[in-house]
Amino acid sequence: MDKLSIVVPCYNEEESIPLFFPAVEKEVNKIKKLEVEYWFVNDGSGDRTLYELRKLHENHPDKVHYVSFSRNFGKEAALYAGLQATSGDYVVVMDVDLQDPPAFLPQMIDILRNSDYDCVGTRRVDRTGEAKFKSFLSSQFYNVINRISQTNIVPGARDYRMMTRQMINAVLSMKEYDRFSKGIFSWVGFQTKYLDYHNVERVAGETDWSTWKLFKYAMNGIADFSQAPLSIAVWLGSVSFILSIIGIIFVIVRRIFEPSSSVFGWASLVCLILLLGGLQLLCIGIVGKYVGRTYMQTKNRPIYIVKEKQ
Repeated sequence: MDKLSIVVPCYNEEESIPLFFPAVEKEVNKIKKLEVEYWFVNDGSGDRTLYELRKLHENHPDKVHYVSFSRNFGKEAALYAGLQATSGDYVVVMDVDLQDPPAFLPQMIDILRNSDYDCVGTRRVDRTGEAKFKSFLSSQFYNVINRISQTNIVPGARDYRMMTRQMINAVLSMKEYDRFSKGIFSWVGFQTKYLDYHNVERVAGETDWSTWKLFKYAMNGIADFSQAPLSIAVWLGSVSFILSIIGIIFVIVRRIFEPSSSVFGWASLVCLILLLGGLQLLCIGIVGKYVGRTYMQTKNRPIYIVKEKQ
């Protein structure tokens, strides 16, 4: 009998948990010859999420398990902790708000059982119900990262995916402190089939992903899987240096042929100084971003700290 592990990160999801479990149970009960375990990860929630997880564990002690962090470490840490806790032959990652349709579960495991695929992912074909500006930023992120990175990230791909144990072991072998799971899932390789679906709104609660948090998450993804920003800094510095040399030559030649010319152009000079200074700060900031990530990795801090586990 195969075993399926379901990993569910949770942050302030007390309203969604009681709805999520029966909805998923309804679908997994359709799958024959399958043992199921749930691993909920409480990412330092400030509401009654932990209470709901304890209650669910008490009602299903052999099936439902949870890990509770000492504080909020972020969804990437929660995903990593959940994957580490699993023991199934197949592992699926799902959001507790039911934006990841549980109805795909029987189809996912059927594909993995009866084909050479190592992973079945999901991809949203639209973002109906979301803010247009957020949808625009999301689409532009995929355009940018796929142009500057050697790791291809499928546009609209969700974390919702089912993987074989071999692929899970490969993902867990990457001990990065700053994690970007979408990139990691693609980087490790393995054959992946994607299932398309239309956007589904949350069943309860409110999302914690603001536009600013999504922007920072995107920047982390670019820094994790591309060195293009460093190349941009080099090119900006090179172009600024060349333009400065041309400016110096122009000033010298003008002085030679027009020695009596008066001093002029102080306003343009100030603008040039500000421009070059801004470019230098930008380049230093880009380099500092990469140095900072290296620094955090070398400190060897744990990705998360567990306060309670059942």
